[in-house]
Amino acid sequence: MIKQALEAYCQVLRILVGVLIAVLIVPVSMQVIARYTGLIPVYLWTEELAKFIFIWIVMVGSMIAVWEGTHFDVHVVPDAKSPLGKLLQKGFVLAMVSTFAVLFAYYGIGYAKFGSIQQSVMMQVNLLVIYITVPIAGISWSIFALYRLWEVVRDYRHRSEVTE
Repeated sequence: MIKQALEAYCQVLRILVGVLIAVLIVPVSMQVIARYTGLIPVYLWTEELAKFIFIWIVMVGSMIAVWEGTHFDVHVVPDAKSPLGKLLQKGFVLAMVSTFAVLFAYYGIGYAKFGSIQQSVMMQVNLLVIYITVPIAGISWSIFALYRLWEVVRDYRHRSEVTE
C-alpha cells in the first residue's frame, strides 16, 4: 500500500515535469524570437521565468531519480556478490542519500523562509516559489530513500530466510 502511494506520488511528479517542460518552451521561444527576429520586443521577465521553471524541473527530476534509483552515486568498490555485501553497498548509498535528504529538508525550511521575504526583480514574484523546492525535494528524497532502504533490508531478510 505504501509503495502504491509513493508510486502514485512519483507519477504526479513525472506529469509535473512534463508540464513544466512544455511550459518552459513558451518563455524560451519568446526569447529566441525576440533576439533573432525582432518580431516581438525583448521581454526581460522571460529569462527569469525560464530560470524559475528550470529550477523546478531539476528539483522535481531529482525526486523522481531518487525514487527510480537513478540518482547519482559513485562506485568505489566492485559490486558485491553476496547478499550481505549487496545489503551493505545499497544500504550505505541509501543511508547517505537519506542523511543528506534530511539535511536538505531541515535546512531547506529556513532557506524557504529566507526566500519568502524576497521578490524577484523582473516578475515581482515572491521567491518562496523557488526556494520551497529545496525542502520539498529534501522531504521527498527522505521518504523515497528510506522506503528503498527498507526494501533492501526486507529483501535481504527474505533471502536469508529462503537459504536457511
